[in-house]
Amino acid sequence: MKIKDEGFTLIEMMIVLLIISILLLVAIPNMVQNSDVAQSKGCEATIDLVQAQVGSYKVAEGNYPSDISDLEGDYVDSVTCPDGTSLVFDGDEVKLGE
Repeated sequence: MKIKDEGFTLIEMMIVLLIISILLLVAIPNMVQNSDVAQSKGCEATIDLVQAQVGSYKVAEGNYPSDISDLEGDYVDSVTCPDGTSLVFDGDEVKLGE
């Protein structure tokens, strides 16, 4: 009777786990750093979107909104950045809240 020796040895499995661990140790710090960049870019994109909606409001209503909250509902769903930072409307420009 012949015994088939199929599968991985313990040493082979440990080598694979070691390689995966090293890759994770390299990848996780990069992902955390890129997350901060992504949130920053998301906030910039939100400001651009709300600024465009201010222009749409001006075209539709004939004047700029008195407050940024006037845009909520009809023009934008939320006037906050993805990281929770509020936006303010100053004259004809949308800026980060302070």
